[in-house]
Amino acid sequence: MLERLVYESRATGDFGTLHLFHLLTHSQGRNERLQITGHLLYLNGRFTQCIEGPGDRVETLWQALQRDPRHDQIELLMRRPVTERVFSEWSMAFSTHASYYVHGMRGFFPLDDEERSPLIALCSA
Repeated sequence: MLERLVYESRATGDFGTLHLFHLLTHSQGRNERLQITGHLLYLNGRFTQCIEGPGDRVETLWQALQRDPRHDQIELLMRRPVTERVFSEWSMAFSTHASYYVHGMRGFFPLDDEERSPLIALCSA
């Protein structure tokens, strides 16, 4: 059975372009191994992430995310079973300001303003 989980958290430090690039690259590799897909939004020092995949693997990743020192004030917004993935093509899509783009960053969807990514809204539907 597939599950979808959405959470928000506060970054514990400043995340520059290079740091975000490494975070995204590492997450994409890990998620591919776990058969997890999803989307990460970084905006104004806050993360919002949607993860989806087999329930046991979502749980494994959720436990790891709660121990990750790069963020705190983690709030679970939604967790439920689903019949299909929203981000089936992305082990980790990523949205933030266009100025953070690094050439070759897979799955990057720039934001034009301060609003939440429409991709994250898909997770809550």
